[in-house]
Amino acid sequence: MMSPVLRRGGGAPKPPRTPDAMMTLTEHLGELRTRIVRCALAITIGAVAVLAFYDPILRFLRQPYTDLCAARGAEFCGAVAPDGTAMLYNLGPLEGFGLRMRIGMYGGLLLALPVVMWQIWRFVVPALKANEKKYAIPFITSSIALFGLGCLLAYLTLEKALEFLISWAGQDVQATFQVSKYVSLVTLMAFAFGIGFQFPILLVFLQLIDVLQPQQLMSVWRYAIVGIVVAAAVITPSGDPISMTALAVPMLVLYFASAGIGFLVQRRRRRRAEQPAAA
Repeated sequence: MMSPVLRRGGGAPKPPRTPDAMMTLTEHLGELRTRIVRCALAITIGAVAVLAFYDPILRFLRQPYTDLCAARGAEFCGAVAPDGTAMLYNLGPLEGFGLRMRIGMYGGLLLALPVVMWQIWRFVVPALKANEKKYAIPFITSSIALFGLGCLLAYLTLEKALEFLISWAGQDVQATFQVSKYVSLVTLMAFAFGIGFQFPILLVFLQLIDVLQPQQLMSVWRYAIVGIVVAAAVITPSGDPISMTALAVPMLVLYFASAGIGFLVQRRRRRRAEQPAAA
């Protein structure tokens, strides 16, 4: 009688796959395709939801410009509607449709961000150790919170940034904004600030997995300041000093905060290692 250990043909049975088992290239590609499809589906659903509220969202995006025009007058920022709303212009028959699709895509990506972050994490998880996988929920939550905080900061500083940009165009230059370019500026500013605020998340993660030490961060703090200021200048779409300062200062604070978290983690690990020795 054939041994139950052996399969037909003399081959040994394949061991059951565990979460930490190595995946083949084909399996990796299949997993990547699944994650991409789920992200695309979440973004599509979010885009449909945003398009259903297109007009209120457009008024919300235009509000900083409207507030600036109300404060400085029509002679400063161009044409203003009788109700005080700042006027934006379409310069082509297809621009309105393209703008609606662009707002839907950007808004859908923003709404689907939790799903996208979770799918990215689930794709990366097999390459992590067991003690590193427990950071999934805290990191996703903090990433979304910091991204939202960055978007909010970009929106709050947009009025001052627009005032600087318009005033530097010259007294004889009349401001007339194309609606698609204005919306692109607002969304790019929001995403630039949101991505900039992800920087400390990466630093904390590298410290938790012992790739980076807080002492290393503090030893190069002078270079870090210069690098953060340069990075803020590069990723800020408007290029104005107000937006660059509004992005660079929080990034510097978050840099030192991430080093502080690293020191706390080190202290906790040291106490945990000393407990068996004391016992």
